Amino acid sequence: MIVERAYAHVGPHDAGEWPWSVPCVRQLLHDGLRFTAPVTFLVGENGSGKSTLVEALAEGFGLDSWGGSHEWRYASHRAKSVLGERIRFDAAPRGRRMLGSWSARQGFFLRAETALDALGREGLAPDARSHGEGFLAAFRDKFLRPGLYVLDEPEAALSFSSCLELLGHLDRLTRNGAQVICATHSPLLTALPGADIVEVGDHGMRRTAWRDLALVDHWRRYLAEPRAYLRHVLD
Repeated sequence: MIVERAYAHVGPHDAGEWPWSVPCVRQLLHDGLRFTAPVTFLVGENGSGKSTLVEALAEGFGLDSWGGSHEWRYASHRAKSVLGERIRFDAAPRGRRMLGSWSARQGFFLRAETALDALGREGLAPDARSHGEGFLAAFRDKFLRPGLYVLDEPEAALSFSSCLELLGHLDRLTRNGAQVICATHSPLLTALPGADIVEVGDHGMRRTAWRDLALVDHWRRYLAEPRAYLRHVLD
């Protein structure tokens, strides 16, 4: 493991403001978030705060909020988010070495909205590839060394088979000493054996098993009988 716990502190005058009003951020303030496996998936509905959380975790580790590797810190000239500025880590020995020395740090932040721009900046020529191939190029060419890899909905550009390829790469990466934190809506990705799954929502954050995830239940029901869902959204 590289980081074992993330936490943040906030003054009382900020307590009712965004992002401190988001349930998962409030829980981060009260309890912190422990990482107990090499891969942690954050799962929740749109607006639950999971992307806010993973962006802040990436920033806390020194990765640019626009996306990219540790080598491109502040390349986008975006200021850190108010939460990212206050993120702190309890780290394992390897993590302490990385956090203590910029030259020792390894990592990458991949966010769906800015991935192609970030990959172009990294010299991967995403315009010469399909959207999905551009994503996979990052996994093949940049996700190589032990480090902290933070992903925000990487499945957005990937087909079913490409998601399986991503899973295989993440498994090899973590076996070689990396750590992955990933926000996702994908029942395919979250099925990775040994991964820790944290469900984010109005309740805050809670650990759960893959089979108990709401998104897994909805996909199972939808594939069994699409009309049961479509009748609520189609005229």
